[in-house]
Amino acid sequence: MIVTVFRSRLMPGLQEEYVALVDRMQQIAKTIPGYISHKGFWAEDGERVTIVEFEHQEGQTAWRTHPEHIAAQKQGRLKYYSEYDIKVCELKYDANFKRKGADQAAE
Repeated sequence: MIVTVFRSRLMPGLQEEYVALVDRMQQIAKTIPGYISHKGFWAEDGERVTIVEFEHQEGQTAWRTHPEHIAAQKQGRLKYYSEYDIKVCELKYDANFKRKGADQAAE
């Protein structure tokens, strides 16, 4: 598995417009073979963290080099981001836990 961790900060006043671009990028990512998931989170201090998972390097490379994604990257540097950091990692270890019945609401 290949995991991309994308940390960024936006220029002021662009969050709503940026979210529309992110939604489009997520739609594209889902069409790429090997796609697993794509989630974004906002921290209270304004940092955004996006985690994208692909089954293999080929999928991550196809995502990274998709023409619309390349255009969005350029737009991000020109307009949206005050800073960003990207880390692409190969999974070394994976562990999971889910409490039995945890997905059911308490009655």
